[in-house]
Amino acid sequence: MLTDRGRWILAFGGGVYLAAWGFGSEALYPIALGLVLAVAAAALWVRFLAKPMTLNRILSQGEHLAGDDIPVRLEVDLEGRMPSGALVVRERIARLGEIETVMVNRRGRLRGSYRIDGVPRGRYAVESVDAVLEDPFGLERVELKLPAGESLLVYPRLVDLDGLFSDSGARALEGRRLLLRRPTGFDLHSVRAYEQGESLRRVHWPSTAKRGQLMVKELEDAPRDETAVLLDADASAVAGVAPDSSFELQVRAAGSLLKSHASRGRRAALIVNSASRPYQRVHSFDGDWLRAFELLAAVEPDGSTPVTAMLADEAGPAGRALELTVVTASLSPRLVDRLLQRMMSRRAATLVYVEPASFAEGATAQLDPATAGQVLRLQRGGVAVAVLRRGDNLAAILGAQPTGAAVG
Repeated sequence: MLTDRGRWILAFGGGVYLAAWGFGSEALYPIALGLVLAVAAAALWVRFLAKPMTLNRILSQGEHLAGDDIPVRLEVDLEGRMPSGALVVRERIARLGEIETVMVNRRGRLRGSYRIDGVPRGRYAVESVDAVLEDPFGLERVELKLPAGESLLVYPRLVDLDGLFSDSGARALEGRRLLLRRPTGFDLHSVRAYEQGESLRRVHWPSTAKRGQLMVKELEDAPRDETAVLLDADASAVAGVAPDSSFELQVRAAGSLLKSHASRGRRAALIVNSASRPYQRVHSFDGDWLRAFELLAAVEPDGSTPVTAMLADEAGPAGRALELTVVTASLSPRLVDRLLQRMMSRRAATLVYVEPASFAEGATAQLDPATAGQVLRLQRGGVAVAVLRRGDNLAAILGAQPTGAAVG
């Protein structure tokens, strides 16, 4: 494909040829012929270099955290040699725009590099990749489509917590810590006739009385997560603009709490109230934690239902958890009622409330009276509450501290 310069040179060459013919100037014929041949040579040169090629994208080692500068190296494998500068790789990356990299021949291999500065948390899909070949004079261009489909994953920046704000207030059941409760249970699956030698403890007395013979309970193992972190990704509750938004603070808080549970060896789970409602168990720091970390990196605030809908489902992952921490920027009276009901049913509940008003210009340092009243209701019901505001130190607010200090 001719470039604008190539079209102009070709047209100019044709014009010089017509001028030579019209004025009978033989001196202009070589000039006209040279211009046209230059364009033809450029087209042949570019098509000669157009060969099958493979692009390798190499990122620096380790996890990329929000706000980091990310260096990227590109290497192109192809048959034969190609001079430096003849190939430009053009990438379109979601939310980052278009990036062009000039490939330089180094030790027989085309290489290039660039740096993306201060990348926020998220998943950045490589939407398209084009290899652009041009002759040295920019007269002819060929664009080759290369496979895309990769993505750049930037993780949230978490904090290490020596303890949890809920530790001092997480006592119930006559003073016993709820985390000592058994993390598994058994659900009634069916009943069947009693067999000789079975324990009478398994007798299902209502069925026995109804049928007039001994009936025993058929149980199935129903493992439960010891603790769960529920991240509210309701789109209507987001305040501020990423990366300085209430949801980004929620993600950091939820990830830090989940990491703290996993480091203690507790059976934990991450639940997200988003459009797809993903759920990830974290029982180890191996594959489980990495999958949850990737989920936190890619999650978007696209939920459309209140978080109370997940709490109302007793058979769902939030209902099955023995301990539940809700991380939200929307504190409604209905949510307060749900958390208090959990406490009354002898299941621990804690709340991390990210105050959306703190992300507005000229925000005050105090909760509004309605929200403060809801927080007070939760505390009186035994629910530990941590309030996070824009710019707060997560480790100080979410870490172990005296009762009431987390509310600020």
